Amino acid sequence: MRSLVFFALFLNFSVTSTGRVHAVESPDKKAPDAAKAKPKKKRSSEVGPAINGNTATPIDLIKAIDGFEVELLYSVPGQDQGSWVNLCTDDRGRLLVSDQFGGLYRITPPPIGEEIDETDVEPVPADIRGVNGMIWYRGALYVGVNDYEQKMPSGIYRITDSDGDDQLDKVETLREVSSKSDHGVHALVPTLDGESMYLITGNNTIPTKIADTSPVPQIWGEDHLLPSMPDGRGHNRGVLAPGGIVYRITPDGTHFEAFANGFRNIFDASINKDGELFTYDADMEYDFNTPWYRPTRVCHVTSGAEFGWRNGAGKRMPFYEDNLPPVLDIGPGSPTGTTFGYGAKFPAKYQDAFYALDWSWGKLYAVHLVPDGSSYKATKEEFVTGAPLPITDAIIHPEDGAMYFTIGGRRVQSGLYRVTYVGNESTAPVSMEPTFNEARQTRHQLESFHGKQDPAAIDAAWPHLSNPDRFIRFAARTAIEHQPLDTWTEKALTESDPAKQVTALLALSRAAGVCPDHRNDASAPVNETLKNRIFEAIVSIDAASLNRTSQMILVRTTQIALNRFGKPNASLTEQLIASFDPLFPAKTPEQNWLLCETLAYLQAENTAAKAIALIESVPTQEEQMQYARSIRFLTNGWTPELREAYFEWFLKAANYQGGASFEKFIEFIRNDAVASLTEQEKNSMAELLARKPVRKSVLENLGAVFEGRESKEWTLDELSAATKTGLANRDFVNGQKMFAASGCYACHRFGDQGGMTGPDLTSAGRRYSPHDLLDQVVNPSKVINEQFSSVLVLTDSGQIHTGVVVNLNGDTLTINTDLTNPNQRVTVDRKEIEEMEVSEVSAMPTGLFNRMTKEEVLDLTAYLLSGGNPDHAYFQ
Repeated sequence: MRSLVFFALFLNFSVTSTGRVHAVESPDKKAPDAAKAKPKKKRSSEVGPAINGNTATPIDLIKAIDGFEVELLYSVPGQDQGSWVNLCTDDRGRLLVSDQFGGLYRITPPPIGEEIDETDVEPVPADIRGVNGMIWYRGALYVGVNDYEQKMPSGIYRITDSDGDDQLDKVETLREVSSKSDHGVHALVPTLDGESMYLITGNNTIPTKIADTSPVPQIWGEDHLLPSMPDGRGHNRGVLAPGGIVYRITPDGTHFEAFANGFRNIFDASINKDGELFTYDADMEYDFNTPWYRPTRVCHVTSGAEFGWRNGAGKRMPFYEDNLPPVLDIGPGSPTGTTFGYGAKFPAKYQDAFYALDWSWGKLYAVHLVPDGSSYKATKEEFVTGAPLPITDAIIHPEDGAMYFTIGGRRVQSGLYRVTYVGNESTAPVSMEPTFNEARQTRHQLESFHGKQDPAAIDAAWPHLSNPDRFIRFAARTAIEHQPLDTWTEKALTESDPAKQVTALLALSRAAGVCPDHRNDASAPVNETLKNRIFEAIVSIDAASLNRTSQMILVRTTQIALNRFGKPNASLTEQLIASFDPLFPAKTPEQNWLLCETLAYLQAENTAAKAIALIESVPTQEEQMQYARSIRFLTNGWTPELREAYFEWFLKAANYQGGASFEKFIEFIRNDAVASLTEQEKNSMAELLARKPVRKSVLENLGAVFEGRESKEWTLDELSAATKTGLANRDFVNGQKMFAASGCYACHRFGDQGGMTGPDLTSAGRRYSPHDLLDQVVNPSKVINEQFSSVLVLTDSGQIHTGVVVNLNGDTLTINTDLTNPNQRVTVDRKEIEEMEVSEVSAMPTGLFNRMTKEEVLDLTAYLLSGGNPDHAYFQ
């Protein structure tokens, strides 16, 4: 969990009707006898018992969607009971909770409308600590321990009542799993049939011994065509693939299978009534505004899946064929617990929802999943939000049908809450029968071949190598990768259907190629005959005739083959260049990403000129940075003018903004580019290489297109009227250009690019009409998204700070004072804060349209409403 929290955390504030926040008198200022008195039960609208001045967030700082009510049941005394991170119920409906750095507690949930007294919280006598996941299963409590303080081994334990006195006191070690910090051993999730469990682990867990029946073929690798760059600040340096793993384990802990891998830091997972597993994976905030940044995301975890986490700049993007995409991007955050709403006394929509918890932004999302082929598509809704609300886990109680959730973690103030439905809709239970889906059934049939060798697998899977369903295609390739190579190598090399062959060759390159970074294959020799035949098969495919999907699979297959086998002979290398060079540049950034990397690796003569042209023309820093990264080792095709343009770009990029590692990544790219120069080039460009960048603000840097223009103050009525007839035949490229030039990317995420300090605008077209979207820009302070509200802080010394609170650590409060620059921050001692209030002025500047023409405003509006889709009707 990342330590990004909201402004009231630990500050013990009360909020007035004007939105002002005032410090509440702490109990340590009372008389000693009053401080020791046993607290009375309070209404949940009141603040719970204070411990050292800190209390759980009162419900007037928490919002739920219409029809739902939140109760604060218990404010946890942190000195005595720690900070709670996990919830489950036992076989008698009692709540079990865990302290992240301590033991377990048991609570009988009170009737609706009542609260919990401190004496109602029973310590569990079992000698256990550091529980980060738990479930009542087969008459016992199974827990995943991730002990940060190393006082007991991390791993899987079973806890039972040894003598029938209704006390959990016997602890059995099922398997130790090595983990010494965050991103370790987390949740346990029983499978739908109850025969096994999933164990959820993050990317700092050392992989444990697994069975040969594992659905994940043990042929994974880093698979970077060009050398990757570790995190600029050293985070997880040396931690390589496979990343976080979902294991499928037997109840006795003896049989572990790698079910899926490639996650960053998954904390929990849940199974829907169709038996499908879902998890909520973390982003890497240091990567903000780099091309490889991936937001927190909901993943449909299927058999043998790979989700592409790699260290530093090596993360695989969703369009890589050798990993799977998420079903939903959430945005910046810190994922914690998940649950489905089954059994809740909620309306049907919310019984079927998948609930995903975000610790740092204080969000409990209801994710609504709809079948989409063999997988799902999804939308999110903010079900419960709070300030602060460092939410850790949520469950549905099997008896009262309420949702219970905890806040806490990292020793922050903890609390226990209950959510109930008080509206008028029916809460009749939804059917728990699995829904039939032909595509899903096909995927399951293919997955039945995972983890075993079966003569029927190849004939069953081969027709699906060209299936347009991404998850079916992945399942088919995985089934084939589990089969003996000699049973399908020739079939892959001679397949006559290019759409099938590109996937078959990907499987063959992965299964037969040497993977120098794989722990088991480091010394395997390269099969030169097979290497030549694979590249001959690749160049025999007419790349230009393929559709976009098959074309991208072919290029990624080539990357894997080059990485696993090495560069082929000169003749085959020239044929590869002749096949891909005419395709570059392509229509989409995703195609250009793969093509530019591949052609640069092959030292194709035209790549430098084409890449520099893209760097100078594309509107986003992410795209520019990706092309600059791809050509940093390129030595062919340069002219003095192209080299000068390349290094001029680094001077410009020094003004770009991003996460904490952003500047170091730019430095790494430039260092590699300088190292690829000849001595003669270094001498001839000595002045340019020594030049220091001129620092500009983000908006100055991005808005150069408007220099010299007069300003016009557009009114909402003028622009809204123009959209009624003017949103046809718009210019997509110019709309994208306006989005960048007006500084929107500096704060807002759009698709796979942009900042994180403002709301994600990717789905703006689904939320806003043209009029409402324009209203948000023309009048930014009219309605302020609470998640991105600024605060004004007045200190005892008279200093005033305005910005968004992004961190809390001990007594220090960190405020980002410039949303266009995530690293511009001030730190304030919370004890020295005299007053704090929510700002009524949006951090988004006014007048963003004022230097645009009406046509440019319309192009930008169409671009936003289309979701960045060049095929949208607005552009026809």
